[in-house]
Amino acid sequence: ALVLRAAHPEAMPLAGGTDVMVFIEAGAIDPPGFIDLWAARDMAGVADADGGLWIGALTTYTDLERDDRVVKAAPALVEAARTVGAKQIQNRGTLGGNIANASPAGDTLPVLMALDAEVEVASKARGARRIPIDTLYTGYRKLAVAPDELITRVFLPTPHPADVQHFRKVGTRLAQAISKVVFGARVRLEGGKVTDARVAFGSVAATPVRCPKVEAALVGRAPDPAAADHLIDDIAPIDDVRSTADYRRTVAVRTLRSFISSLA
Repeated sequence: ALVLRAAHPEAMPLAGGTDVMVFIEAGAIDPPGFIDLWAARDMAGVADADGGLWIGALTTYTDLERDDRVVKAAPALVEAARTVGAKQIQNRGTLGGNIANASPAGDTLPVLMALDAEVEVASKARGARRIPIDTLYTGYRKLAVAPDELITRVFLPTPHPADVQHFRKVGTRLAQAISKVVFGARVRLEGGKVTDARVAFGSVAATPVRCPKVEAALVGRAPDPAAADHLIDDIAPIDDVRSTADYRRTVAVRTLRSFISSLA
C-alpha cells in the first residue's frame, strides 16, 4: 500500500468507502484513481502494546464493538462505534476512514481526543511517525498528513483505573443520524477531586476540538457543573443545514453540564 501511495499520491485511498462513495454519487469529488486498501489486512485488527493498544486503520466499527480489549479499555469508543450508521455501515466503515475523512462531525473523533489517542502515519520514503490526534486536524477536512503518507494504525494508552469515560451524540433522530453535537470525555476522579480531564466536541467548529478552558476549570476540585460555562470560549459553532450555532452552543453546554453533574 505504501509503494502504491508513493507512486500515485494523487490517487484516493479507499477502505470501506462508506463516505467516499456518497461523495462520488453527489458529484462532490472526482478522484483520478483509487488505492484499494481493503486487502491490506495487516492494517486491520487490535493488538496489545506496551502501555496500551494498537488499533489498525482498517478495523471496522463492528470489530471495535466485538473486541473485549477495546470494550475494557475504551468503552466510550465502543459506544461511538455503535452510533455510526446502520449495521451495514458498521460492518464496512473503518476507524482509519473516520479519522481520514476529517469531518468535524466524525463520531469517533472527540472520543479519540479524550483518550489521548495517537495516529500513526507512514510513507515508503520516511517510515512511520505518530501524531497526537488533537494536533492532526489543521482546518476544515484538512490533516497534517503528507501526500505520500497513509494512516496505518491508532495507539490508545492504557486507561487509569480512576478514569471515567463518556460519549454522547445529539442528532436529528436516535439512530443513523449525522451529529449536530458529538461529545467525548475522560475524567479522572481521585479522592473526590478531578485530577485529570479531557473534554472534546465535534460539530461545534471547523474541526473536532479539545476544550482546554473547560479542562482547566475541572482539574483540582470536586466536579463542578459550572465548569461547563467555560465551553463558550472553546467552541465556535456555525449555522448549517443540520442546525444553528445557537442550538449547538446550548446543547453542548447542557450536555457537558449533565455529564459533570453525573460525576458528583
